[in-house]
Amino acid sequence: MRRIALYGKGGIGKSTTTSNLSIVLAKKGYTVMQIGCDPKADSTRMLTGGERITPILKTLRQGKDGVTLDQLVTKGDYGIYCAECGGPTPGVGCAGRGIISAFERLDALNAFNELKPDFVLYDVLGDVVCGGFAMPLRKGYAEEVYIVTSGELMSLYAAENIALAVSQFSQKGYARLCGIIQNSRNVENEDKLISDLAAEIGVRVVTRIPRDKVVQECESARSTVASFFDDGAYVRAITVLADEIISKKENR
Repeated sequence: MRRIALYGKGGIGKSTTTSNLSIVLAKKGYTVMQIGCDPKADSTRMLTGGERITPILKTLRQGKDGVTLDQLVTKGDYGIYCAECGGPTPGVGCAGRGIISAFERLDALNAFNELKPDFVLYDVLGDVVCGGFAMPLRKGYAEEVYIVTSGELMSLYAAENIALAVSQFSQKGYARLCGIIQNSRNVENEDKLISDLAAEIGVRVVTRIPRDKVVQECESARSTVASFFDDGAYVRAITVLADEIISKKENR
């Protein structure tokens, strides 16, 4: 089982990228689990026909006795296991703590041994990398980290901070930074800006995902691009990422 976290600034397209990656991996015959680590709990909605699944934290707050794994995990398109950590009531409590509570409950239910995914993909908000938002980097939850960024200034700034946080955990034997995923916004000199960042933090740009209106068109249909198409510039860029991840597995 491989545990991979995708980090990046809020709104940079992590959930879209992660969901399409999940589909491509599933189409290649792998069992995939996607865990949304954002209080908005909307990471997996394009894998479930546009429907938001009940977040783990909400289920736990309802105080149900004997919560079972099938109450916390929903099977989406191509058999992908979908889970959302969720967060506290807006304005009350710590969002990061919700991630910690969700992870602890999945562990208590022996989720990964029961579901046996080949890949676990964590979709993590990266505006801050502290407390619960750093949880995927701790205790071996995620072994590999990819940063999603565009050439926009704040996105690059967040990516640099995420890389610094990952390096701290890497020194302790936890997750390591494996590369940059460019989610293009057609910023001037975008390829160079992101290549320069990758060189500065000592990784490479794994794939450059083009800005493509097909993403919005597919999301309007409540699905991912990779569910509708097997080819095209967008799907090819996601497939490059998937093949990179798979090759790392084969070379381990």
